[in-house]
Amino acid sequence: MSHLILLGDSIFDNAAYTEGGPDVVTQLNDVLLAGWAASLLAIDGSITGDIAVQVGCLPSDATHLVLSVGGNDALQQAHLHFTPAASTEEALGLLADLAEQFEHDYRAAVAACLHPGLPLTICTIYNGNFPDHAYQRLVKTALALFNDAILRTAIAHRLPVIDLRAICTHPEDYANPIEPSSVGGEKIARAIAALATGANLSAGVVRVIAG
Repeated sequence: MSHLILLGDSIFDNAAYTEGGPDVVTQLNDVLLAGWAASLLAIDGSITGDIAVQVGCLPSDATHLVLSVGGNDALQQAHLHFTPAASTEEALGLLADLAEQFEHDYRAAVAACLHPGLPLTICTIYNGNFPDHAYQRLVKTALALFNDAILRTAIAHRLPVIDLRAICTHPEDYANPIEPSSVGGEKIARAIAALATGANLSAGVVRVIAG
């Protein structure tokens, strides 16, 4: 039996937002092949600094890990969108500082996930579904810095990546601006299942999954 563990935040722990519909882990168990099972250790609201604790709770029969985290780290810095800056240089400097701190924290989270020696897949941060178009553009631009750190971390460790930006692309994929609905959750679950059961996660090849 292969046992896949979901780590991270409400991208996976989305039951509170589906209005009674199935959450990601339920949908994942529905689409996994025979001989596979999935369990949820992700916790709504988690940030990169919480991942080591989740890894410490891994069941003894865990065989594969999937991590989706970073959106809440970005939300904690959302106030920077409205921080006055005297110049473009100053604004870019603020973003650079933010990106460097996130990459440090994200790499620590990934290191914790790698410690058990199990195959690991990581996810990018999707762009959300904000009703204000101007704000959505700002979010998308800022998240590109976070996602660059995630992709470079994947390359450094030769990890497969699920690009959630290319999976949750329609308003119905979201229960609110930042949480996946059952519709989006099913897409996420199918991407995880396809990668986990259709590819050798220990082959040491970076794969970017975009739908």
